Amino acid sequence: MQTTLHIKERILSTNDKNANILRDFYKKHNKFVINLMSSPGSGKTSLLESLSESSDMRFCVIEGDLETNRDADRLEAKGILARQITTGEACHLEAKMILNITQSLEDDDRFDKSDFIFIENVGNLVCPASYDLGANVNIVLLSVPEGSDKVLKYPSMFLCADLVLITKADMKEYFNFDLNRVREDLDTLRNGIEILEISNKDADSIQRFKEKIQSLKKEGYSSSYIFK
Repeated sequence: MQTTLHIKERILSTNDKNANILRDFYKKHNKFVINLMSSPGSGKTSLLESLSESSDMRFCVIEGDLETNRDADRLEAKGILARQITTGEACHLEAKMILNITQSLEDDDRFDKSDFIFIENVGNLVCPASYDLGANVNIVLLSVPEGSDKVLKYPSMFLCADLVLITKADMKEYFNFDLNRVREDLDTLRNGIEILEISNKDADSIQRFKEKIQSLKKEGYSSSYIFK
């Protein structure tokens, strides 16, 4: 008599296992980890450059891009520990990619002095939403020039957000950006997703964002979102 066993395993189970290894790594080193996701040109690197001006923000950065080290070089020029991951044709970062550079981070004296790790994901509003990187908080940036209609066009990305940053907010009047529409569309996906408006030209808005992530770290926030 033959018995047939039906075994179902999530297609991304290997990534999930690696993400759990990363969580242990972050916890061991007392690092609060922020996964920044957005389309290209939304202002992720510029935001990190602005944060580096604050003496009470000690962080390092993992950069994800298809090619070049340009963003990592920009941050290193500011004195920030930055490690570049070039993904080639891959439109997202995976947990294994980050595991592969953890030793390089540990080997730099600035790592132990950092309270935060920012993961600047590959610029894409689709693929990164499927890959758990073990981060404490997932932040999606939406720049004003992209338009206020993107939330429901890319629901999987905004569904995983613990916080949405409206970047380049100083340009709202020029692009007829409808913040109320963004709020309504986010509520359609899931209630309670917080929105912050920021601009690199507005130091107070950068300060508010800095205080927000410091508060999340203090309370030991950990995202409840399960990547699918």
